[in-house]
Amino acid sequence: MSEIPLPQTAKRVAPWWLMRHETMLAAILIVALIILGFLNNRFLTVDNLLNQGRLTTEVGLIALPMTFVIITGGIDLSVGSTVGLCAILLGYSWKNFDFPLPLAIAFSLLVGAAAGFLNGLVITKVKVPPLIMTIATLALYRGLAEGVSQAHSVRGYPEWFYFIGQENLFGVPAQLWLLLIAIIISGVALDRTTFGRTLYAIGNNETAARFSGLPVDRVKLIIYTLSGFMAGLSAFVLVSRVTTTRSDMGIGYELDVIATVVLGGSSIFGGVGTIWGTVVGLAMIQLLKDGLALTGVKGDATIVVIGAVLILSTLVASSLQRRRGGV
Repeated sequence: MSEIPLPQTAKRVAPWWLMRHETMLAAILIVALIILGFLNNRFLTVDNLLNQGRLTTEVGLIALPMTFVIITGGIDLSVGSTVGLCAILLGYSWKNFDFPLPLAIAFSLLVGAAAGFLNGLVITKVKVPPLIMTIATLALYRGLAEGVSQAHSVRGYPEWFYFIGQENLFGVPAQLWLLLIAIIISGVALDRTTFGRTLYAIGNNETAARFSGLPVDRVKLIIYTLSGFMAGLSAFVLVSRVTTTRSDMGIGYELDVIATVVLGGSSIFGGVGTIWGTVVGLAMIQLLKDGLALTGVKGDATIVVIGAVLILSTLVASSLQRRRGGV
């Protein structure tokens, strides 16, 4: 009995997960961890890894909604300035307006959401490109923070305020639990809901999404508002961790966040990205920084190495995308 030939497409079937950018990045991360662990015996200790999780939470919280924004083909460069504005208003409203501290925290979160809402409103209604709008608000929000603070910091918070930034819960830094909850919610929203599918549709072809009846403007308004809100939450965690409030908080966060999301496989052209990829990118950047520092690599050299990894991952992502398109 002659063997029935398989269809040509069946012959080329390969495990899909091996072809994903996130899988390749995770493999690179594991190799890097092993190498850095051999170079310094303190690197792979539980205490060090948990401490790195503590340090990266603020960027991670902002990177999750930034993944949504970038999937739609947008960008939000104002998140670092929003962190600074929310941080200073948290301390200022508590110290100068005599807000109860829980109310001051809620007020700072509301300010963050309002800052993101303003970005989204102008982008959707006035049709200002996201890059231009968020560059403008980057300067605006930082200027407001500096104007309110007048170069003064706020200290002396009560002990309970430091729990989220400095204490452990079941042996794990408290803010890592917060990040984990945010990761789960974001992952489910992106992968398992109509909202997530709408984000991909907008990123792939916004005009087609509009003609299909999708609420493009409403979804964009939601994700930019969410980006601002999470920047406010990041500010709360940051102030709790460092015990003081300054207007220069969050400087450079926008670059760290965007690098994390792009390293994780999200395309700046839209339509591509996952929360899992962002999480792996977040871990890779922070652990590379720590591992290189422990092995004696200077700060400037660390930036060069991370930049090289970012370029390499982008090339790998492009190559994988071309191969998937050819299957």
